Amino acid sequence: MEPVVDTMPIGELLDERRHLLDVAHWMLGSGIAAEHVTDEAYREWYALSEHQRDRIGHPRAWLTRVVGSISLARLALSDGGGGPQGPAGKESRGVSDPALEDALGALWAGALDALTPAERAALVLNDAFGSAVAEPVSTAGPAGRDRPGPADTEPLDRARHSLRARAACPTPPRVEDELVEAVRQACADEDADRLATMLDPDAVAFYDGGGKVRTLTRPVVGGPRVARSLLTLLARHPRTTVHTRPVNGRTGLVARYDGQVAAVVCLDLAGTRVVQVWAVLNPDKLRSWNRPRA
Repeated sequence: MEPVVDTMPIGELLDERRHLLDVAHWMLGSGIAAEHVTDEAYREWYALSEHQRDRIGHPRAWLTRVVGSISLARLALSDGGGGPQGPAGKESRGVSDPALEDALGALWAGALDALTPAERAALVLNDAFGSAVAEPVSTAGPAGRDRPGPADTEPLDRARHSLRARAACPTPPRVEDELVEAVRQACADEDADRLATMLDPDAVAFYDGGGKVRTLTRPVVGGPRVARSLLTLLARHPRTTVHTRPVNGRTGLVARYDGQVAAVVCLDLAGTRVVQVWAVLNPDKLRSWNRPRA
């Protein structure tokens, strides 16, 4: 079965983001600043072209270096009297030290040299719960240049076809519950062949990371490839659990890592086949799932 590039298990996605947050917090002494810096690092990752990302052998190390460079730049821009706290709890010296300023400038310039103004990869969904397929998101600027090409629009056409198939062949609630549970069990058993038989040959999967975790930016097309991407995302791990839960009035999958909801997966069905998979991994969209219940 052909591998799906850039697919990662939930545990690795969360561990990577937590690591970057820890590095930024250690350097800046602020949780809010660490969130901003980590999000900015991921923006720089997605600003790279696919070719550039493919050439990076250790993405986590690359992201760590970018987080460090952004954090150092923030420290350099702060004034000496009221700037952020450094990792040792002392106030930053700001930019009053010429040698420090030169070193920070060189580090920051090195990070910028590794980037290009390429369009951030599109097809991150604005809202994966419910309705129809979202149009690709362009970040090429206010003029709206760089519209999606055939490689982007074909998966969307297939997705719309799948939605029409679902409307024409609705699945009874009991069959839906059984099929979603069967998908969950196939993932738990890591049985790619069994999982693929439950998927439509033209099934499409969308992964919404919101640019805040390192996940797929384009739809995965084709039953076998969708099966592989799901198995990788929901890989068996002692700290990962996957259960069936009501999601937007239908049965879906909720994956937890260390007790925290890390992914919510909606399955669109037509008859007895899955035609679309919507996986929400964006930490912002999952906050409501992780709030303490009254």
